Amino acid sequence: MWDGIDRRKFPRVHYKCVIRLRKRDSSKAIATNTENIGAGGICVILDEDLGLFQGVNLEVDLENGLPSNIKCSGTIVWVVKKHDIGKKGRAQYDTGIEFVDISEESAKRVAKIVEEHLKDS
Repeated sequence: MWDGIDRRKFPRVHYKCVIRLRKRDSSKAIATNTENIGAGGICVILDEDLGLFQGVNLEVDLENGLPSNIKCSGTIVWVVKKHDIGKKGRAQYDTGIEFVDISEESAKRVAKIVEEHLKDS
């Protein structure tokens, strides 16, 4: 496995939460869990490749006790195809999504979660 330099502007932490996403040109919603999250974006594993630089609409339930979900747009900035050994050749796609128009309040919520998890590790 390549162990290159992490060039992200924002640190990410492993944090599982429910996310619903939809390509901007589609009505089909996809529900999954995050792999990790940071103030600048998220990583999810999807059963399909939605396309590099594809615009998506996101709804993220941070499950941190606050009543509202984060709703914003994002852009798929990287995709890595991987094969799930336990599912006989079925491919999955590790997908990095950059937040595009996240509100300041929502960005602060994410940053707080990241900060708290970094302290605990």
